[in-house]
Amino acid sequence: MKIENEGLIDRGYLIKKRFLEMYRRANAGHIACSLSCTEILVFLRFGWMKEADTLILSKGHAAAALYSVLAEYGVVREDEIKTFYQDGTYFGAHPPANKIKGVPFATGSLGHGLPIAAGMAFASRLKCEDRLIFCVTSDGELNEGSIWEAALFISHHRINNLVWLIDRNNIQGFGRSDEVLGLEPLDKKLRSFGFYVIYADGHGYDSLLMAKKECLANRDSLQPQVIICRTIKGKGVSYMEDTVDWHYLPMDNEQYRLALEELTLDYNRQKRERI
Repeated sequence: MKIENEGLIDRGYLIKKRFLEMYRRANAGHIACSLSCTEILVFLRFGWMKEADTLILSKGHAAAALYSVLAEYGVVREDEIKTFYQDGTYFGAHPPANKIKGVPFATGSLGHGLPIAAGMAFASRLKCEDRLIFCVTSDGELNEGSIWEAALFISHHRINNLVWLIDRNNIQGFGRSDEVLGLEPLDKKLRSFGFYVIYADGHGYDSLLMAKKECLANRDSLQPQVIICRTIKGKGVSYMEDTVDWHYLPMDNEQYRLALEELTLDYNRQKRERI
C-alpha cells in the first residue's frame, strides 16, 4: 500500500538532518529520544493535523525533533533553531511556555502533557470547537501517576477529540522500561480504563495512516483513543539503536558523520522501494 502523502519520507529525512546538526552544534544529548518519535511527529503535522489542531509533545526531551518539524512547517525560522541550547535562546533542551508558535505549553517534566491535553480537549468540546488535540508521550512517563489520573478523567468524560500516542521504545533514562517499572499488558490496562487501543509501527507512515483511519472510523463511538506506537530508540543510526546510553550522550564529529551517512542510505532505500 502506498501512503497518501509521499512527501512524508522526504520531510522526515530533512527534519532528521536538521536536528542532528542542531545536536552536534550544541554538543547535546537526547538524540535517540528524538529519533524514536520523528515519524510520529512528521505524520501528525503533515499527514493528519488541521491548522486549528494542537500538538503537545509531553516527552519534552525530544524538543529538537519538534523544533525541526516546526521549522519544516514554516512557523519558526532556520536561524532561530540554530540558537538551540545557547544562552538566551527560546529553543532550549525542553520546549518553553508561550515563546514559540506551535508550542502551547512547557513540557519535559514528565507526566504533564496528557493532563494538559485532556483539559484542552475538554474545554474545546465545551466550546463546540471543531479541532483535535494530539498528545505524544513516552512509555517511560507512564510511570507517573498524573498520566493515569488524566486517563481516568479522559475516560470518565468520554473525551474523543483527543488522540493520545505512546512512543513505546522500551527504554527510559534508567534502563529498559519494563525492568524499571513493568507496563505490560499495556493494552489491557488501557482498555480497562475505557480506551479504544490501536497499535501502529511508529516508524512506518503507512501504518500510522492506517491508525489514523481507524481512529476516525471510531470517533462516533465517543470512546477515547490511544495509539501505541512500536518504536526503536535511536532508529536509523545503528550505534544508537535500542541502547540506554544514547538517551543522554552527545555525538562527536565522526559519530555525526556516520549518523548522517546511515540516515541518507536509509532514505535512499525507502525512495527506491517507492518507485
